[in-house]
Amino acid sequence: MAALLLGLLLFAMQSPPLPSRSLADGESSSPVTSLPPADNGTTSHPNGTLQQFPQIIIIGVRKGGTRALIEMLSLHNTVVAAQNEVHFFDWESHFQKGLSWYLSQMPYTFPEQLTVEKTPAYFTSSKVPKRIFQMNPNIKLLLILRDPTERVLSDYTQVFYNRLQKHKRYHPIESVLVKDGEINLGYKALNRSLYYTHMQNWLQYFPMESIHVVDGDRLIKDPLPEMKKVERFLKLEPQINASNFYFNKTKGFYCLRDHGRERCLHDSKGRAHPHVAPAILQKLYQFFHQPNKKFFELVGRTFNWN
Repeated sequence: MAALLLGLLLFAMQSPPLPSRSLADGESSSPVTSLPPADNGTTSHPNGTLQQFPQIIIIGVRKGGTRALIEMLSLHNTVVAAQNEVHFFDWESHFQKGLSWYLSQMPYTFPEQLTVEKTPAYFTSSKVPKRIFQMNPNIKLLLILRDPTERVLSDYTQVFYNRLQKHKRYHPIESVLVKDGEINLGYKALNRSLYYTHMQNWLQYFPMESIHVVDGDRLIKDPLPEMKKVERFLKLEPQINASNFYFNKTKGFYCLRDHGRERCLHDSKGRAHPHVAPAILQKLYQFFHQPNKKFFELVGRTFNWN
């Protein structure tokens, strides 16, 4: 009897301890730069949806047409977009919150759906490619670009109207584009249009097969062919068709039609650019000529840019 009691006592002492609180799905115990959990989800919603890390990111470029692209992509019932620009990989204050915070910014989706987020500033931030690669090296990236000169003018126009609405002083466009008779290399908007420089950084981590460049100029004029290319790149079932688009003569650009509901981009989109003297425009075209040529060689295709 004593031997039996001794055996029971030894068995109890060897029993495994109770497990500590397990990490919630999607939460990582390792630093923020580690890969996310394999299932890419959090605790599911009662209706069967869950939050997933994005399988698609629109990385830029600012004033390239990212809002139009994500709105058009959302016409596909397999794709669900994050509501806001997340700025996780480029803003330190957000990045330090970790992947669990990033996941919390994503929409609830069904398991078979894809999540997309857009943050146009990602493309021109040198630290972002590595951070996205560390999260998911197999992610699909969409990059929408416009004629670099047109993009600079759109960039200025946005800042101009923002300052105007806030009753702040603004600089005439000639004074920011040109300094001492030459192109002002200190103007940040010019740097954002040097696509070759930024693309080199991305190609250090991702092959061209993972990046689809959308022609922003063509998307504005004839959206359907560009969106069919996006569908093929993402291997989506063909859904987006001509009935999803109609030209709004008042606004001067295409609007969307989805299941009978019509919607256009915000009035801030498609604003007229300020007048720029032809001599200054010519300086801009010359400034971007070589960088554009290098970009075409880098990505293996050409664009109709001046």
